[in-house]
Amino acid sequence: MSGVRESTVDGIIRRTARRVPDRTAVRYGERTWTYRELDEAVTAAAGVLLEHGLQPGDRVAAYGHNSDAYLIGFLACARAGLVHVPVNHQLTGGELQYLLDQSGSTLVLADPQLEPRLPDTPRSLPLCDAPGSLLDRLDGTRSRLLYELNGNRPELVQLLYTSGTTALPKGAMMTHRAFVHEYVSVITAMDFRETDRPVHALPLYHSAQMHAFLLPYLAVGAENTIIDGPDPARVMALVEEGRADSFFAPPTVWIALAQHPDFATRDLSALRKAYYGASVMPVPVLEKLRARLPGLAFYNCFGQSEIGPLATVLGPDEHEGRMDSCGRPVLFVEAKVVDETGEEVPDGTPGEAVYRSPQLCEGYWNKPQETEEAFRDGWFRSGDLVVRDADGYFTVVDRVKDVINSGGVLIASRQVEDVLYGHPDVVEAAVIGLPDERWIEAVTAVVVTRGPVGEDELIAYVRERTASFKAPKRVLFVDELPRNASGKILKRELRERFADRRSS
Repeated sequence: MSGVRESTVDGIIRRTARRVPDRTAVRYGERTWTYRELDEAVTAAAGVLLEHGLQPGDRVAAYGHNSDAYLIGFLACARAGLVHVPVNHQLTGGELQYLLDQSGSTLVLADPQLEPRLPDTPRSLPLCDAPGSLLDRLDGTRSRLLYELNGNRPELVQLLYTSGTTALPKGAMMTHRAFVHEYVSVITAMDFRETDRPVHALPLYHSAQMHAFLLPYLAVGAENTIIDGPDPARVMALVEEGRADSFFAPPTVWIALAQHPDFATRDLSALRKAYYGASVMPVPVLEKLRARLPGLAFYNCFGQSEIGPLATVLGPDEHEGRMDSCGRPVLFVEAKVVDETGEEVPDGTPGEAVYRSPQLCEGYWNKPQETEEAFRDGWFRSGDLVVRDADGYFTVVDRVKDVINSGGVLIASRQVEDVLYGHPDVVEAAVIGLPDERWIEAVTAVVVTRGPVGEDELIAYVRERTASFKAPKRVLFVDELPRNASGKILKRELRERFADRRSS
């Protein structure tokens, strides 16, 4: 009876295929899949994986760029009872080896052009565009009936490795149950409809694009377009062609879109839903976007991989008066704000966000100490410093580890960054604390500029607009800021790079 009642990631696709079998599910390049074809491909691909001698519970790494094959590979792992391990396709050498070893992956699904980067073990199977690849072998097994795992299907379906912005990545153990709950939260909080035409441009190996957008949209039966990356010109062309009306991207991509030379002239009236998240959106940038596209519905999506990843949403009708808020908890998430002892703090008081939810991971793969530290008293410690208001809206102040201790005074880096983004010559900004004999940590701004602006000018600009002690002691100019796949600025890398710099 367990197979009758179970709800799984791949089961969502099967149900959609039975409801709307002939509707287009996915487009990638020249390939198009209806929901029936997608479901059949998943079953066939699951059969291919099992023919490789894999057993339920085995880990299968995925090392590839965005494609329909990448999606099919994940769903096939879910259907075969395997544990999918998405790997950043930019990783090489020791970083790549660490994830493969730490996860214990026995097979790697890889893009052919990336296979030369792989170590000798584990063995690999091309995803597509090569003889004998996963997609190449579907036709021969498509009609073959895959046995039902029923009660033997493992609950674990994916190891989502954290971004590693402060330490080595940890594999969040995600279950079918967690993802299915998270998909329902996404659909209800972000108003997904089967008539939507989303374009998926961010990496599918990252939890945000895969689990907060592509899979929930497949659940409702929408028509999805997958592209290789968030190229502003490509996104605008899809909107003008009527093939896309909703789009998710981190602030860095929205900034690039707004600064594109064609942004002011292209017909983007078909774009109806704009989702942003993965890192904090500077308020000045959001105001510029809303001024250019006043009819566009903006959603702020906030969370982290360990919770599936969506935790809170600020809807289009909630932005006025709280532009810097990340919204309220979604359907299956309970959240509160606590101090360092775990006691809940009053509304309006900064503290760490903690969660209880069926969306949460089961812990970190083979890291019992880190798991114990993250889960305390039945709550997951997020590491995010937030404030909750009397209406239940959360505002992110900073990452707990990014708060700057300057002369004994705690300063949230985001507050300084928001001021810097108001300067016309600042394209991007990251504020960090660097070791300082006098101040403990000196407030330091690392900026990308578009014009000739000097350090003294930017320091004076901030000093005029906020408390003087928050103003940077130093401004460092760079060509670009280091980011992970989701668009988060890697402040750990900046602190390491500029550790020897001192304020004058």
